[in-house]
Amino acid sequence: MFLTRPSLPSDIATRKELESIARELFSVVRSGAVKIEINQRYALKDAAKAHRDLEARKTTGSTVLLP
Repeated sequence: MFLTRPSLPSDIATRKELESIARELFSVVRSGAVKIEINQRYALKDAAKAHRDLEARKTTGSTVLLP
């Protein structure tokens, strides 16, 4: 077993490449081929609570702050 840590600068060398890959990724997400599950949502005004919950390991998966 081994662990790797991908690094964007070594994989995506230019802004143009980054934008192209981002467009492709968002297209796949919009198509429904990839489902992104968001386990917790916090209003931006509750950012401090979101941080406390993250620090206390009360969250799982993806967490987002909403405006």
